[in-house]
Amino acid sequence: MITIDIDRETCIKCGKCVKVCPAYILAQEAPKDEIGLRNVQTCIACGHCVAVCPSDSVIHSEFPAYKVHTLKRDILPTPEQVMELCRARRSNRAFLSSAVPEEYLRQIVDAAHLAPTASNGQEVGFTLITNPDLLKQIADITINTFEATVKKITNPFINPFINLIVPGAKEAVPTLNAVITKHKSGIDAILRGAKAVLLIHTPNSSNFGRQDANLAYQNASLMAESLGVSQFYTGYVCIAIDLDKKRRLAKLLNIEGNIHAGMALSMPAFKFPKYTDRKELNLTVF
Repeated sequence: MITIDIDRETCIKCGKCVKVCPAYILAQEAPKDEIGLRNVQTCIACGHCVAVCPSDSVIHSEFPAYKVHTLKRDILPTPEQVMELCRARRSNRAFLSSAVPEEYLRQIVDAAHLAPTASNGQEVGFTLITNPDLLKQIADITINTFEATVKKITNPFINPFINLIVPGAKEAVPTLNAVITKHKSGIDAILRGAKAVLLIHTPNSSNFGRQDANLAYQNASLMAESLGVSQFYTGYVCIAIDLDKKRRLAKLLNIEGNIHAGMALSMPAFKFPKYTDRKELNLTVF
């Protein structure tokens, strides 16, 4: 059971904890009044109150002293540096044959784990695959799923109605066939020879699993870019996961719940010295 208390001797009654609490557990009737507590059982353990307190006066059972750290704001990147990192981030599929250093992979996963989650559920799980045999099986399962899907879509008894059941299914056949053909010819169109794959998943009970997983992916992607690790979103693998009712990939990797996102990782054969402009920004302001 979560417990929260306020150290009355050190509290300076600034009210910051009251303003940041998403569950309205902390209260202050008027400026400089003592901080009160209500409905502590509704706390989602986000840690906002502990992190914002300038005098370490919030005593929270989920955040003992060893779990609270002073932020090093002097080493945070500037807005210009963050923007340049975003500009630099590309889905580079030209890889070296060398493995991604283990410490890099750990930093990428740690960054993903720091992403926000709905109601601070923190239900996102990660599976990192570097075993070459398993990487090949991921590609094979993806291709096998595509083959089975194309067979269903082109079935003469199903074909006339397939777009009513799955809108756009017929239009996907040429793309799926092209990927299948490349794979059979020895070209890895699924993982492009990546040395690692990070799969991001959540329990079946998670109401915002896909959203949480993709927030984690974005953190991981930017960390990979900062480390000089090439990465791309495993879109084909994720499509196959959604199509495969037998859950072969999840069973192969002993993953419970739903896989929502995936990232292929390798060291780059080269880096891009330039970036190109995007299409015109589509922004509506009210």
